[in-house]
Amino acid sequence: MEKTPFYITTPIYYPSDKLHIGHTYCTVATDAIARYKRLKGLDVMFLTGTDEHGQKIEDKAREAGVTPQQFVDHIVTAPGGILDLWKLMNISNDRFIRTTDDYHVEAIQKIFRKLYDNGDIYKGAYKGKYCKPCESFWTESQLKDGCCPDCGRPVTDAEEEAYFFRLSKYAGRVRDLLVNTDFLEPRSRVNEMVNNFIDPGLEDLCVSRTSFTWGVPVDFDPGHVVYVWVDALSNYITALGYQNGRYDDYDTFWPADVHIVGKEIVRFHAIIWPAMLMSLGLPLPKKVFGHGWLLLDGGKMSKSKGNVVDPYILAEKFGVDALRFFLLRTFPFGSDGNFSNELLIQTINTDLANDLGNLVSRTTAMVGKYFGGTLPAGSGATEDEKYLDELYAQARPTKSEVHLSFNFPEGDPVKYDVELLCAALQVRDAYETAMEHFAPHTALAEVFKVIQRANKYIDENAPWTLAKDMEANGGRLAHVLYNLLETARICGILLTPFMPDSCEKLFAQTGADENCRSWDSAAHWGVLPETAAVTKGENLFPRVDMEKALAELEQASEDARKAALPPIELEPLLTEEVDFDTFCKSDLRAVKVKACEAVKKSAKLLRFTLDDGTGTDRQILSGIHAWYEPEDLIGKTLVAIVNLPPRKMMGLESCGMLISAVHMEKGEECLHLLMVDDAIPAGAKLC
Repeated sequence: MEKTPFYITTPIYYPSDKLHIGHTYCTVATDAIARYKRLKGLDVMFLTGTDEHGQKIEDKAREAGVTPQQFVDHIVTAPGGILDLWKLMNISNDRFIRTTDDYHVEAIQKIFRKLYDNGDIYKGAYKGKYCKPCESFWTESQLKDGCCPDCGRPVTDAEEEAYFFRLSKYAGRVRDLLVNTDFLEPRSRVNEMVNNFIDPGLEDLCVSRTSFTWGVPVDFDPGHVVYVWVDALSNYITALGYQNGRYDDYDTFWPADVHIVGKEIVRFHAIIWPAMLMSLGLPLPKKVFGHGWLLLDGGKMSKSKGNVVDPYILAEKFGVDALRFFLLRTFPFGSDGNFSNELLIQTINTDLANDLGNLVSRTTAMVGKYFGGTLPAGSGATEDEKYLDELYAQARPTKSEVHLSFNFPEGDPVKYDVELLCAALQVRDAYETAMEHFAPHTALAEVFKVIQRANKYIDENAPWTLAKDMEANGGRLAHVLYNLLETARICGILLTPFMPDSCEKLFAQTGADENCRSWDSAAHWGVLPETAAVTKGENLFPRVDMEKALAELEQASEDARKAALPPIELEPLLTEEVDFDTFCKSDLRAVKVKACEAVKKSAKLLRFTLDDGTGTDRQILSGIHAWYEPEDLIGKTLVAIVNLPPRKMMGLESCGMLISAVHMEKGEECLHLLMVDDAIPAGAKLC
């Protein structure tokens, strides 16, 4: 029987030299959905990869003294790089694309030419704002406080010859797609796209650059390279063989069933990408799902902010499956979530150690202790068959809701059996509904309701009490333990997409072989052989000592930070001597920053208003905006040479010079203003 194809993608990631848990979040979620679809028997194509072109790559490579290709090759393939991280996190992608792959470059040139031949690309001149970190063009009105609205960093003025895509031509069709279909989810993202980008007037998109060379060349105009987002978005079809001979999966898998993306790049996927496909005459993907961010201390994780969380450290400390589980159990997938190590440890202890681990550990231990590891034949039957006969009659044919209304005698233990079986037989449908709506956190919540009910079932039946009289209660004891094993089997099937390795251990310990692990079997009771071999193995998830673990994480993070520090390059000491009298002519004073602002039309200069102790404000201009934001310096006590002759900079007079220290780090200049104790009064002379 031919399988139904299912195509799911993550974004292709910028090859950063510091990957954090935020990168992992999107890919782990996509992996869980892909594994769920495979569990259901679909023919899954799961694509991820790397976005390797653009100005920021070219700049970073130049600073590192290597070619752009060498730069991206090292980060993608080196230990600790993207391929290594996906392997660590047990990501089951079927294909990995790099935008520097020859077949992709060939296809991009053909796609660009086709857009041009269709009349949707024309030549002009770009003049506007550009965010290099995001590779995004912005109009003045779209900026937030003069900065990129996505990442908050300063933008630069850009002016160059360029080709433009007639994005405005497709504004109406894209708006209709967003407003009148379920193409984009969650729905809140639709309002953002329409209100912020389409309704104010969708402008044509600059789709080529001439100010740098690291990109796919426009083959009919070699001075131009294709805009990185046109290059990157097209990977979803080039990876299937569109306009190239590497693969031939396009007809099978396109249109994509879902693009999973972070909310910061929804604009590209929900507006630009559909418009490009409309121009090409290709089907649109069925859905774009824009998930939220993992936040740390209320802000998005960012290397530039220094607030990243290292997935390698967390995985080594707690295990990959525990980390995968935490990411998808704790945070609603469409919303932002506040990450903390305390919350991670608490989730491991509560859900994995106390609930799931406890269920498997107690059950397998009791089967070993009371029955030598193998339950007797007949353990799956109850002493009161009429209840289960009616239960089976209602549950098995429908495989859905189980509605039972039994009147149990007071203290009848079969009441507990029926309640547990009802919970276990209904969980697959509730889980499926959640997963189909991209709500893995809800799916996991449904499974853990059953796990918690099973742990309650242990206490209700008190197997240790039954075991005191095996002759009278042995049959009942065996039946109770079988029900627990069968519940663990069903829950293990549904948890497999989230914690594949741990569920393998669960199946091995509970005796569930390959015949007991299918999607269909998760809707049936009594699948586990009554005489399955049960083994008490190691605890799936040992409890974590919170205080000790937090201290170890802090130390590991500090050690990793120090190990990652490159050798600092210092300028050599000057050999020319300066006599003492000449040195003493420099008047170095402590100065207090009263005000600080960026100089208009300058990307580097900050304008300082300083208290130098004279009672008259002193103005100094300093080219340090790349390292400091103006608002961060107000109130600081700095050191300045105040007896330099005034000089004009950008039409403004600068009276003195602020003292700073400079060194090279990873080929990049790093500057630190000399700051002194705020107790030192303004005007104090340094000597």
